[in-house]
Amino acid sequence: MQIKLRTLLPVLAFAALFASCRQQRDIAYVKDAARDSVVAIDGQFSKGIQANDILYIYVESQTPQATVLFNQETNKIAVSKGTVMNPGSSAVQGYLVNQDGYIIFPVLGKIKVLGLTHAQLASELEKMLKDNGHVLDPVVTVKLMNFRVCVLGDVARPGQLVVQGERLTIFEAISMVGDLKITGQRENVTVIREENGQRIIGNINLASKDVFDSPYYYLHQNDVVYVEPNRRSKRSADRDPIVMTYISSGLSVVSVLSSMFYYWTLSKYYNKK
Repeated sequence: MQIKLRTLLPVLAFAALFASCRQQRDIAYVKDAARDSVVAIDGQFSKGIQANDILYIYVESQTPQATVLFNQETNKIAVSKGTVMNPGSSAVQGYLVNQDGYIIFPVLGKIKVLGLTHAQLASELEKMLKDNGHVLDPVVTVKLMNFRVCVLGDVARPGQLVVQGERLTIFEAISMVGDLKITGQRENVTVIREENGQRIIGNINLASKDVFDSPYYYLHQNDVVYVEPNRRSKRSADRDPIVMTYISSGLSVVSVLSSMFYYWTLSKYYNKK
């Protein structure tokens, strides 16, 4: 019995070590990427201004009086739907981009902004204000006020993320919801995106270095990220929890009875001696 036990223990230890190593590989991110490597960033984190974006636009000048009409903080005439608080200022409603891609800007009127980057829109507004003689030295700031992403599925804290700015990577979003659970499939993450009137369903593999070249590495406004649970987790969810409770309780009782019988047999053996 002792010889068999001595032979069996190393086998069990190796099996446990192998299972542990395999599990660590399964939950690793970008596990095939070479460490201490440098790769140029080619991805674009924004597709430009889209319909339903709410934009914060602020005009500055060395002559503050000249900008009063163009800032919502000081111009009570400029109104749009929804109210968003901008840190460090009074209530700012923002400029809602309509379905046709236009905003209504004070004095300048209807402006097509769809597809423009924030920097491009700022430059265009500066040119319009200067060329029309409204502000001699305008400096315009444009920011996105309603950048939201939903993260669902097998993560620690699923929910909606409200992001300041317009740059958010898939890894940043995952960290904000407490990371994936151990049972989450890192190789099979779904990103649902609405763009140019189309709904796109893409897939991203967080375990591969190819994640950095994916069009879903940088998340866009209103993206939905879904992390699928692994097969074992799905099978566990399909089982009746009441039945599993009974089985677990039954196994516990059997274990206790087996222990009692073992010690009773052992005591009888030593008493005979």
